Amino acid sequence: MPAAILHVVATPIGNLGDLSPRAQQVLREAAAVCAEDTRRSGQLLAHFGIGTPLLALHEHNEQQLAQRLVARLLAGESLALVSDAGTPLVSDPGYRLVRAARQAGVRVSPVPGPSALIAALSVAGLPSDRFAFEGFLPAKAAARRERLAVLAGEARTLVFYESAHRIDASLADLRAAFGDGRPAVLARELTKLFETVLDGSLAGLHARVQADADQRKGEFVLVVQGADEDADANLAEGRRVHAILAKHLPPSAAARLAAEITGAPRKALYGASDSGD
Repeated sequence: MPAAILHVVATPIGNLGDLSPRAQQVLREAAAVCAEDTRRSGQLLAHFGIGTPLLALHEHNEQQLAQRLVARLLAGESLALVSDAGTPLVSDPGYRLVRAARQAGVRVSPVPGPSALIAALSVAGLPSDRFAFEGFLPAKAAARRERLAVLAGEARTLVFYESAHRIDASLADLRAAFGDGRPAVLARELTKLFETVLDGSLAGLHARVQADADQRKGEFVLVVQGADEDADANLAEGRRVHAILAKHLPPSAAARLAAEITGAPRKALYGASDSGD
């Protein structure tokens, strides 16, 4: 009996033509396809005439199902793992199954393909030799601002995923944390009918999103240029210290002390303390 394989299969993020011939073959020949959303993945399989059984594997049941699926792999059945769209495990479930399979000695093989993260980087025109993927920022405003304060001094290009109902607030918080002039690119609905890729400063992108309701619809990848290590280091350290002090002190006091400690402008730090969830 040939050794079974857990195939990690990238699927289209919009354009169905992006499902590679190899991915189609793997999905067709697998004993089952483990999918985050069986209805959505079922539509994909049906489009290509693939009748492989689907199993729901998502964040709420992955821990419980992993060992059962590994048992099937050890018994000789090859399985395919897909997410709703794009490359599995990138801001999607699946790592527990992959880890359990590898620990059991099962071969795990990637079937590369679409990824919103890489697609956005490829068209952004921002430095991509070094980048940091942050996934989705926290939904709560206070936690989001705290995370951005930590990232303000990051010199690598930053990549975020964002949803339609939070894109406006996230851009506002990015402006406060990184400054209005930081270069960025907002990629929306990549590979889909209404794909748009906007570039400019954070302030300029925010204004365009606020002015056009269509630019607040769909799925977003936001690529932000990293901090200038010399020019922004002082401000970044001030924001980092301020984020710590703001947990224990009133906003004005936190900003004043952070400015005294780091030499960063107090007004810039106090502006980062505006709150509201």
